[in-house]
Amino acid sequence: MSSTSAVVIGLGSIGTRHARILRELGLQVSTVSRREGSDYPSITQAVAGAQPDYVVIATETARHADNLQELAQTGFRGNVLVEKPLFATPAAPPKYPFARVSVGYNLRFHPVMTALVETLNGREAITVAAYVGQDIRDWRPGRDHRATASATADAGGGVLRDLSHELDYLLWLFGPWHRVAALGGASGARDIDVDDHFDLLLDMQRAPAVHVHMDYLDRQGIRRIRVNVDDDTIEADLVGSRLTVNGKAMDVASDRDQSYRDMHLAAMRGTGPVCSLPEALGVMHLIDASERALRTKTWVSP
Repeated sequence: MSSTSAVVIGLGSIGTRHARILRELGLQVSTVSRREGSDYPSITQAVAGAQPDYVVIATETARHADNLQELAQTGFRGNVLVEKPLFATPAAPPKYPFARVSVGYNLRFHPVMTALVETLNGREAITVAAYVGQDIRDWRPGRDHRATASATADAGGGVLRDLSHELDYLLWLFGPWHRVAALGGASGARDIDVDDHFDLLLDMQRAPAVHVHMDYLDRQGIRRIRVNVDDDTIEADLVGSRLTVNGKAMDVASDRDQSYRDMHLAAMRGTGPVCSLPEALGVMHLIDASERALRTKTWVSP
């Protein structure tokens, strides 16, 4: 690990986690937020005062583009990690002066995902089914879910952006995509006006039939991907930390912070499989296409 000092921009739940994990990794960490307890009130002051070599942007999605622009204007030239999703819309960003921009799709580093990649061993899939469901009311105990960024369109909320891990790892494993169809929308069941459930059907380069389900409704909390290849059926259960091949289950040791630690180390070193800026833009283009497919009730191609 070459980085020794870091600045974390944003002190919500995810920003607080990033700051804690980076301190546990041995970095000197300063924070930027309007919240009480922050070290600096602005990005400009933080870069001047802390002189970091690594910066994490963990603000609301709709603020990421402005945060990156302000960071660039400070003269910072180190490595940057931006929380997922990269932006609220798929507009191409300007050319940044940073050494590298990575995006926080930490599920690429989940030990169960690592075991899935090793088991697939580059084989093309016949069918893929990805399911993620989490009740939005359980995400941030003690806070009204209706007042969070996840439930606010202007802040970049909604399941396609909040739960875009699925889109990222499917593109990483089976992409690029050729066409997408969509069902879903805002059910009203959680008293929010953003999309709280989506189902996508995708035709991808290494998997011709991919189904993705995501929702803010599931009371159990599930995150699984099931893949049929030639002679094997493989299921990766990321909540249960288990990989099952042809009905034979194998527990995979993991802890809640492991994927974040490994992601930060990869982002600071510039090693795979951390999500790159172009890959994250690809996720945004798929989100945009999925929303157009829902509106038009037709297949949409890139």
